[in-house]
Amino acid sequence: MDQFSQDPFASSTEDAAHNRQDSRDSLFLMADFRVAGEKDARPVRVRNLSQGGLMAEFADGLPQGLRVEFDVRGIGWVPGQVAWSAAGRIGVAFDRQIDPKLARKPVGQGTHTPTFVKPILARPLR
Repeated sequence: MDQFSQDPFASSTEDAAHNRQDSRDSLFLMADFRVAGEKDARPVRVRNLSQGGLMAEFADGLPQGLRVEFDVRGIGWVPGQVAWSAAGRIGVAFDRQIDPKLARKPVGQGTHTPTFVKPILARPLR
Protein backbone atom coordinates (compact mmCIF):
# COMPACT_ATOMS: atom_id res chain seq x y z
CA MET A 1 0.00 0.00 0.00
CA ASP A 2 1.25 3.50 -0.82
CA GLN A 3 2.19 5.77 2.04
CA PHE A 4 0.45 8.64 0.23
CA SER A 5 -3.26 9.20 -0.12
CA GLN A 6 -4.80 9.09 -3.61
CA ASP A 7 -6.95 12.14 -2.74
CA PRO A 8 -4.82 15.30 -2.35
CA PHE A 9 -7.61 17.03 -0.42
CA ALA A 10 -8.36 14.22 2.04
CA SER A 11 -7.22 14.71 5.61
CA SER A 12 -5.32 11.93 7.32
CA THR A 13 -3.08 12.24 10.33
CA GLU A 14 -0.97 9.29 9.19
CA ASP A 15 -0.41 10.55 5.64
CA ALA A 16 3.16 11.82 5.15
CA ALA A 17 2.05 14.02 2.23
CA HIS A 18 -0.24 15.93 4.54
CA ASN A 19 2.15 16.26 7.48
CA ARG A 20 2.31 20.02 7.14
CA GLN A 21 4.15 20.96 10.30
CA ASP A 22 6.86 22.67 8.25
CA SER A 23 6.12 26.29 7.48
CA ARG A 24 5.80 26.92 3.77
CA ASP A 25 7.36 29.91 2.06
CA SER A 26 5.04 31.21 -0.66
CA LEU A 27 7.06 32.43 -3.59
CA PHE A 28 7.41 32.44 -7.34
CA LEU A 29 10.62 30.67 -8.24
CA MET A 30 11.78 28.92 -11.37
CA ALA A 31 13.52 25.58 -10.90
CA ASP A 32 14.66 22.78 -13.15
CA PHE A 33 12.83 19.47 -12.89
CA ARG A 34 13.63 15.98 -14.10
CA VAL A 35 12.44 12.46 -13.47
CA ALA A 36 15.05 10.68 -11.32
CA GLY A 37 17.64 8.89 -13.43
CA GLU A 38 16.99 10.97 -16.55
CA LYS A 39 19.29 13.67 -17.93
CA ASP A 40 16.72 15.91 -19.59
CA ALA A 41 15.48 18.70 -17.31
CA ARG A 42 12.72 21.21 -17.89
CA PRO A 43 11.84 24.45 -16.11
CA VAL A 44 8.88 24.59 -13.72
CA ARG A 45 7.34 27.28 -11.55
CA VAL A 46 7.62 26.61 -7.82
CA ARG A 47 4.76 28.17 -5.84
CA ASN A 48 5.80 27.29 -2.31
CA LEU A 49 8.80 25.73 -0.65
CA SER A 50 9.38 24.23 2.77
CA GLN A 51 12.04 22.15 4.48
CA GLY A 52 10.27 18.97 3.47
CA GLY A 53 8.92 19.67 -0.01
CA LEU A 54 7.44 22.00 -2.59
CA MET A 55 4.40 22.71 -4.69
CA ALA A 56 4.96 23.40 -8.38
CA GLU A 57 2.83 24.15 -11.41
CA PHE A 58 2.70 21.11 -13.66
CA ALA A 59 -0.14 21.13 -16.17
CA ASP A 60 0.42 17.56 -17.37
CA GLY A 61 0.29 16.06 -13.89
CA LEU A 62 2.55 13.26 -12.70
CA PRO A 63 1.88 9.84 -11.20
CA GLN A 64 1.89 9.70 -7.43
CA GLY A 65 5.08 8.12 -6.06
CA LEU A 66 7.17 9.02 -9.14
CA ARG A 67 10.80 9.71 -8.17
CA VAL A 68 11.79 13.24 -9.22
CA GLU A 69 14.58 15.78 -8.71
CA PHE A 70 14.47 19.58 -8.57
CA ASP A 71 17.38 21.98 -9.05
CA VAL A 72 16.43 24.80 -6.70
CA ARG A 73 18.45 28.02 -6.87
CA GLY A 74 20.83 28.32 -3.92
CA ILE A 75 20.25 24.70 -2.89
CA GLY A 76 21.05 22.44 -5.85
CA TRP A 77 19.46 19.16 -6.93
CA VAL A 78 17.04 17.77 -4.34
CA PRO A 79 15.53 14.29 -4.78
CA GLY A 80 12.01 13.40 -3.72
CA GLN A 81 8.78 11.84 -4.86
CA VAL A 82 5.43 13.10 -6.07
CA ALA A 83 3.06 13.12 -3.09
CA TRP A 84 0.02 14.39 -5.00
CA SER A 85 -0.99 15.75 -8.40
CA ALA A 86 -4.17 17.75 -9.00
CA ALA A 87 -5.53 20.82 -10.80
CA GLY A 88 -2.32 21.57 -12.72
CA ARG A 89 -0.05 21.40 -9.67
CA ILE A 90 2.07 18.77 -7.97
CA GLY A 91 3.27 18.34 -4.43
CA VAL A 92 6.69 16.82 -3.86
CA ALA A 93 8.03 15.36 -0.61
CA PHE A 94 11.82 15.69 -0.43
CA ASP A 95 14.02 12.79 0.68
CA ARG A 96 15.96 15.13 2.96
CA GLN A 97 15.22 18.45 4.56
CA ILE A 98 16.53 21.66 3.00
CA ASP A 99 16.87 25.26 4.14
CA PRO A 100 14.26 27.07 2.00
CA LYS A 101 15.73 30.46 2.91
CA LEU A 102 18.75 29.66 0.74
CA ALA A 103 16.49 29.92 -2.32
CA ARG A 104 15.71 33.53 -1.42
CA LYS A 105 19.31 34.72 -1.13
CA PRO A 106 20.43 37.23 -3.77
CA VAL A 107 22.35 35.77 -6.68
CA GLY A 108 24.55 38.83 -7.34
CA GLN A 109 28.23 38.83 -6.42
CA GLY A 110 28.61 42.55 -5.68
CA THR A 111 28.73 44.18 -2.28
CA HIS A 112 26.19 46.86 -3.15
CA THR A 113 23.46 47.65 -5.63
CA PRO A 114 24.80 49.68 -8.57
CA THR A 115 23.51 53.19 -9.09
CA PHE A 116 22.12 53.88 -12.53
CA VAL A 117 21.74 57.49 -13.57
CA LYS A 118 19.55 58.69 -16.36
CA PRO A 119 21.60 60.94 -18.63
CA ILE A 120 20.80 64.64 -18.51
CA LEU A 121 19.99 65.86 -21.98
CA ALA A 122 20.32 69.53 -22.84
CA ARG A 123 17.15 71.25 -23.97
CA PRO A 124 17.25 73.15 -27.20
CA LEU A 125 17.03 76.92 -26.79
CA ARG A 126 13.93 78.61 -28.22
